[in-house]
Amino acid sequence: MDNILGKRIEFERIRLKLNQIELAKRLNLSSSASISQYESGDRIPSDDIKLKMCEIFNCSLDYLMGKTDIRNPGQQIDDVLNEAMIGMSKAEYDKLTETQKKQIRDFAIFVKNQNEEKKKK
Repeated sequence: MDNILGKRIEFERIRLKLNQIELAKRLNLSSSASISQYESGDRIPSDDIKLKMCEIFNCSLDYLMGKTDIRNPGQQIDDVLNEAMIGMSKAEYDKLTETQKKQIRDFAIFVKNQNEEKKKK
């Protein structure tokens, strides 16, 4: 087996300049041995721990689990939208509520997925 989960945990931990003890503390784990076991593939973290890791690493669960190589699709969409300005200035976009920004991101993801489905046909 490839152990993509373990590799992603290790990569993200190192990217944030955390050692195993520091990550264990942030996850409220009693021992850094768990982190070592997660990274080696000897043990799989619980869903709650995986979700906490996603918060710490600022990534999606799909990325952490190896389903995609895009760390944070919402952030990526925000970056694209900010560059494109979606018909408004960056200042106007920044004034939108988080709910409004999420609606724009969700719609952009919907359109992107539709285009990908068309390409498959």
